[in-house]
Amino acid sequence: MLYVRDPLWGSIAVDATAARLLDTPAIQRLRYVRQLGLAHLVYPGATHSRFEHALGAYHLARRALANLRESGALAAVAVDEPAVISAAALLHDVGHYPFSHALEEIGAPNHETLAGTLVTEGAVAGILRAEIGPDAPQRVFDLISGTSKSPLQGLISGSFDLDKIDYLQRDARMCGVPYGEIDEDRLIQAMLVLRDPTTGTASLGIREKGLSAVETLLFAKYQMYRNVYWHHACRSATAMYKRIVERAIERGAVTSGALGGYTDEGLLHAVDSRPGDGDPMLVALRERRLFKRAFEAPAAALPGMELEWLADDRVRTRDAEARIAGHLGIAAADVLVDYPAKTQMLGLDLLVIQRDRTVRRLTQTGLQGAIDLPRLAGELYASARCLRVFTATRATLASAVALELIVGS
Repeated sequence: MLYVRDPLWGSIAVDATAARLLDTPAIQRLRYVRQLGLAHLVYPGATHSRFEHALGAYHLARRALANLRESGALAAVAVDEPAVISAAALLHDVGHYPFSHALEEIGAPNHETLAGTLVTEGAVAGILRAEIGPDAPQRVFDLISGTSKSPLQGLISGSFDLDKIDYLQRDARMCGVPYGEIDEDRLIQAMLVLRDPTTGTASLGIREKGLSAVETLLFAKYQMYRNVYWHHACRSATAMYKRIVERAIERGAVTSGALGGYTDEGLLHAVDSRPGDGDPMLVALRERRLFKRAFEAPAAALPGMELEWLADDRVRTRDAEARIAGHLGIAAADVLVDYPAKTQMLGLDLLVIQRDRTVRRLTQTGLQGAIDLPRLAGELYASARCLRVFTATRATLASAVALELIVGS
């Protein structure tokens, strides 16, 4: 058994299979991919990596599996399922792009999809087959992509999965903010395998007494999005980075298909590697000359406005930026419009066993007398999410003018 010291969980025990996986190039690349992308430009301590997070998720998987084994819940799964779950926890971010989720916002395939080739082929797949079984690579990938029929799918992808339990606390710790506290002991102790009363299928659920711990996770997630992930300066840096990569792809400096293989610094070097082809926005980003807010409004202040196209229609978004630039008398390249989206930020879908042994499904409609957060989820999401216009130099746009220029009416 190998032991690794971790700033969040202390000493992490790593079994022989995980130790072999850690030494593969696919996982070693994660040492050089920051967990929070460009957040270190705002929170200097946020330089932790996806590698550390992968170890943390693996550690929590071992803890959760030990608890489930002790309670007898693992009797409902295959004998080798715990090994598959542990491997999936370690490998769940193996396909991650440089600088966190930013490139998924410009249309790149999600990182779970990229994990497919890395997990089912090559060195990782060879280790999984040798240590667990011939079908292990596909089973691990199914868990990562959220398509597994395993009763333990919820440990890897779900309302209270181990990924969230680690990253919320780790990110808060490294940023030096008090928002990521989760009662993970109670949450893990309350986990069990339940049968859906409607379909009869077995899946991960929770005892009713653990719902207060679920609330700590959901509120921590809201606070971290509001104060860290969607902090205005973090979003400015992210918007700049996205545009830098978009333009690099357009001029042929990099290809979209190769993005998943880079480290953070490797990608920045690649987009700046062609002589005479430099991007002044990249220079500004490296020197932390971030674009400034010219306009900002929370989604809660934009009722009835259909602006979801800003998340995926890049041509229309650039047209809006050009209109704003024309109004301000600056270059179109000096304007960025940002409206981040994560529709399931506070999503809930889990089985709950109540004190009278009744099993019910908790969703966005709530569970009477047990948890009221689903009713508030929309309001919390709308208060955390902001529409912003960033400009290279300081400028001010009145709300009505900004919205008219963005919509184009």
